Amino acid sequence: MPLSRSNLPSYRTERLILRPWKEEDFDFFAQLKSDHEVMRYFPKLLGRQESNEVAHKIINSMNQNKFGIWMVEETNHHERVGIVGLQRVNFAAHFTPAVEVGWKLARQHWGKGYATEAARKSLELGFTDFGLEEIVALTIPENQASRKVMERLGMTYNPDEDFEHPKIEPGSRCSKHVIYRIKKDNFAF
Repeated sequence: MPLSRSNLPSYRTERLILRPWKEEDFDFFAQLKSDHEVMRYFPKLLGRQESNEVAHKIINSMNQNKFGIWMVEETNHHERVGIVGLQRVNFAAHFTPAVEVGWKLARQHWGKGYATEAARKSLELGFTDFGLEEIVALTIPENQASRKVMERLGMTYNPDEDFEHPKIEPGSRCSKHVIYRIKKDNFAF
């Protein structure tokens, strides 16, 4: 299915560009979704067809909501770094309805602060441009790298809010989730 031309804007940080997707991003996305290390804290790897289906859902959601999961690239080299952005939580839980900030970076870009930088921009946009009052972040308890990003963003964690993800098989290694939250009033612009 061809990708329709997006009229959504791109956003810049000091080192990164958060932009709408292009058709040529699908190969990169498929590589991310099939990388064992990148997907270590997710239920399964995705094949090319599943990856393409997810990409189209992300793009459709972005066009509907005017925000979503952006493709992220380095400003200087225009090399793709990963995906970062905002999405509506698509299941019922004690904290929904909610909008989640999330990220997934290619391994060669880990440890550079890109997840924090792009997620901070996503939070800023969520609070200023999209009128959100609170944004959450979700992961499994073992994902310490993402939890550190959440903390660097000023998000807070309450262990009483841990939950079983309703879209993941109960008792599986990825079913238990933690939630971090940040309110607009607590975000450092």
